[in-house]
Amino acid sequence: MAILVLDPMQEAEVRKMWPGLDDDRWTEVWEGVTVMSPAANNEHQNLVNALGSVFWTVVESKGLGLIHQGVNLSDRTPNWLENYRNPDVAVYLNGNPAVDHGTHYVGGPDFAVEVVSPGETPSAKFGFYALIGTKELLVVNRKPWKLELYALTDGKLRLVGSSPAVVTSAALGLTFQLVEGTPRPRIAVTHPATGGAWSV
Repeated sequence: MAILVLDPMQEAEVRKMWPGLDDDRWTEVWEGVTVMSPAANNEHQNLVNALGSVFWTVVESKGLGLIHQGVNLSDRTPNWLENYRNPDVAVYLNGNPAVDHGTHYVGGPDFAVEVVSPGETPSAKFGFYALIGTKELLVVNRKPWKLELYALTDGKLRLVGSSPAVVTSAALGLTFQLVEGTPRPRIAVTHPATGGAWSV
């Protein structure tokens, strides 16, 4: 159940009870409204770290761009703390017109990942991600397990692939596929251009 606190005095009390509310890892601000996401469990963090490692190998280690985990994305420079989101992973390829302000980017990444935690609705962020020009977004659903890839088309993020089919990123040249496994399915990631393959 979500709670929206409009009373400034009650907000101060809530912030005292949950000091982590001001920790950017678990909060976002949507047009002035603080949104507190569930804390990422171990599985979530393992997925983010493993995917980030693959992207680093394919992109950053080759000098093709930058990989960020938990970066702040906004649509503005002044007052950016009034409106920002934090994808689990963001890939900015060389030549991306987004501006790095040190604390946040204004402009979308070439590729972003959202690993879904209980209670989250990633589609609620699609409008924002599209607005800032995010080219592709991979959503990793875990209950039930499903991969969904969205691409920016005509100003909107539209579904272009989902499991059980192989999902292909045009931006990164990577493929993603769910593979049965224990205690959870694995994500098979391949880089056809180099023959690279990883199990996440």
